[in-house]
Amino acid sequence: MFPQTPNVKKMGKSDADRLDFWTKEEYDKFIATIEKDSRYYVIFEILFWTGCRIGELLALTLQDIDFKSNQINIRKTYYRINRKDVITTPKTEQSIRTIDIPEFLAEEIKNYVNKFYKLPENERLFPIVTEAIQHKLKRHCVKAGVKRIRLHSLRHSHTAYLIYQGVQPLIIKERLGHRDIKITLNTYGHLYPSQQKAVAELLNQKKTNEKCPS
Repeated sequence: MFPQTPNVKKMGKSDADRLDFWTKEEYDKFIATIEKDSRYYVIFEILFWTGCRIGELLALTLQDIDFKSNQINIRKTYYRINRKDVITTPKTEQSIRTIDIPEFLAEEIKNYVNKFYKLPENERLFPIVTEAIQHKLKRHCVKAGVKRIRLHSLRHSHTAYLIYQGVQPLIIKERLGHRDIKITLNTYGHLYPSQQKAVAELLNQKKTNEKCPS
């Protein structure tokens, strides 16, 4: 059994108000500055296209990737404490999940894995620390000429992209591994376009149809 994850700060309303993310266009500018044959390219691709947490990504091993079904299985998380790498169970039961990934991302991961000779299935795919990825992100934000965001904001960027594509909150909740749909709605609800005008138009149409029976 893995050790328990240490307490982490919960996202509240003030965090949601400061929600920062990239549009797909901004992400495209950023990723274009990353060397395609580098581990960082695959790391940022996974973060943007899956919305997984950085600790979940850094805990991934080959046995967590299902190339036949194009899926990533999130079963554990990584953090570093007292200069030691620690792998533990996710912070909630809902965080243990399977994320379906696009075929192009599965191919990128496969190409990355194939660079290693007989990579052990239980070895971390990305044996680096969070700070190294943060440094890379910061440097290439400047290089790409896009606004600087936090590493966790790539998770927000993925979610915002899904919302703008019309994906429903419950599906996003399952993809992100939120404990409750309320967390999803409280954090990202303001990104959904208002349906109030559509509702008013629907009611108006219903009333008009009542006045003009066929």
